[in-house]
Amino acid sequence: MLKIDMHSHILPKTMPNWTKKFGYGNFIHLEANQDGSANMMQGGQFFRRIAENCWDEKIRIQEYQQFETQVQVVCTIPVMFSYWAQTKDAVELSRFLNDHIAELVSRFPKNYIGLATVPMQDTEAAILELERAKAIGHVGIQIGSNINDENLSEDKFYPFFEACAKLDMAIMIHPWQMMGFESMKKYWLPWLVGMPAETSRAACSLIFGGVLERLPNLRVCFSHAGGSFLPTLGRIEHGFNKRPDLVAIDNQNNPRNYVGKFWVDCITHDIEALKYIINMQGSRKVCLGSDYPFPLGDLEIGKFIEESDLSIEIKEDIFCNATLEWLALEKTTFQ
Repeated sequence: MLKIDMHSHILPKTMPNWTKKFGYGNFIHLEANQDGSANMMQGGQFFRRIAENCWDEKIRIQEYQQFETQVQVVCTIPVMFSYWAQTKDAVELSRFLNDHIAELVSRFPKNYIGLATVPMQDTEAAILELERAKAIGHVGIQIGSNINDENLSEDKFYPFFEACAKLDMAIMIHPWQMMGFESMKKYWLPWLVGMPAETSRAACSLIFGGVLERLPNLRVCFSHAGGSFLPTLGRIEHGFNKRPDLVAIDNQNNPRNYVGKFWVDCITHDIEALKYIINMQGSRKVCLGSDYPFPLGDLEIGKFIEESDLSIEIKEDIFCNATLEWLALEKTTFQ
């Protein structure tokens, strides 16, 4: 059975020190360690230690083979988005990252699929890089759950989503710059509480803002099983019904009507939670994802699904069919 992990992150092994190059900000650069790992430095501050599997394509393939997974959809790490940067610098950074992934895909076309990053702080620039990314082989993009704390429903972002639909580019929405970050740093709460809420924020914004209604062919996948959106849909729908004056101001269609019209990955770490998601979405809208190579991800790449009592048909939908449909790719490309 073909297995495609549609949610994994990668970086180039070497990058410029963007902060020094541009003369401002807290861009990410890498500092190598003697043990082969590297420190991600945010400006001059330590951000995270990463291992060789964050950039070594052959190590990644070997690790994936342990879980009978042949293909990885790769995209950058959200901290690299740099939406806060000056547009010209964000364009340069995006091009650097996108060229790296495109070159990787060209060398390993049966092992890697690329999602680009774009400078969302400038819609015109984002569309230009979107067009360029498609031309060099990317099949979609990854964007953040908010853009400098602005919701994805803001009018200025609509032309970008329109361009994605026109160019047939899939979208993965990944939480970042989590709401309430400064007030709940203890216990890793931004990652445990803020991330699911951010993904729901993005889903609600695209639904309530009418983006999914106006662009029904837009292929969107929400990370981490859709965050808290699907588990709290009853509350969201109740708010829509009871306070339409506050909720239904831009789209009068019930948010429940959009369930099954977007994709989510399977990263629940809990088979019963996943069954709940499948029951709501249908297995053709639930993709195998791992968040590899980071520890909050499913680094056994769907083992909990393999060991479950889900049918072979549902497993095949999750392991490849849903992702192939989301990315508009053919299974034969990877066989």
